[in-house]
Amino acid sequence: MSTLDEITKEKRRVSEALVRVDAQREKLTSELSELEATERVLTRFSKGSHARRTPAAKTPTMATKVADTARPRGLRRTTTAKPAGGKRSSPTLGDQVLALANGKTQQEIAAACKGARPNHVGVVIARHKRAGRIDERDGKLYVAQSTGTAEHAAI
Repeated sequence: MSTLDEITKEKRRVSEALVRVDAQREKLTSELSELEATERVLTRFSKGSHARRTPAAKTPTMATKVADTARPRGLRRTTTAKPAGGKRSSPTLGDQVLALANGKTQQEIAAACKGARPNHVGVVIARHKRAGRIDERDGKLYVAQSTGTAEHAAI
């Protein structure tokens, strides 16, 4: 019977250790969530350099924590350097489409926009149509005549 007593005592010791580990894990999880909330607030209100946010660890296993930190969630926008004068060196695709919309079809405009994919040109044309900057008459695109300020692009 001493062997059974030793096994029971060992089981009790292991279960108590598991309870302590679970309590510590819960405490660390709550601290981590508080730190992440604080980090979000700080990155939102900081004016200087933006600190890279680390994703939340959903599971306590080390393999997933390593995988999560290696691959941040969401899309990261990269900022490109703008010229000092505020002017772009090349016109945007939207400006190019507006400049070319003088009686040409959508296919002709897509062919004239070198380096731009046709579906991107189509999206820009649709956006200009919704905004009322481009009118379509007889399958050809024309810049809409605005009564206020004109938004014509010069190439």
